[in-house]
Amino acid sequence: MNVLYFASLREALGRSGEDMILPAGVATMGALRDHLATRGGAWIALTQTKNLRCAINQRMVGFDAAVGDDDEVAFFPPVTGG
Repeated sequence: MNVLYFASLREALGRSGEDMILPAGVATMGALRDHLATRGGAWIALTQTKNLRCAINQRMVGFDAAVGDDDEVAFFPPVTGG
């Protein structure tokens, strides 16, 4: 699985993404978010960022969406601009 982090999440985590094996028992985007947050430190931002968005294979989805081993997933914090 390829996991991508954008904007302020990328800055806080110090990386734009990572390849990982989907952990056993993690079947949804919400469960993946929660699993990553257990790393502690800056990773907690995944569960504390208001209006965090996510995508699977470049399609915006909800945190109840099913995720699989071959997916590309992404997390997006709210972004403002003019």
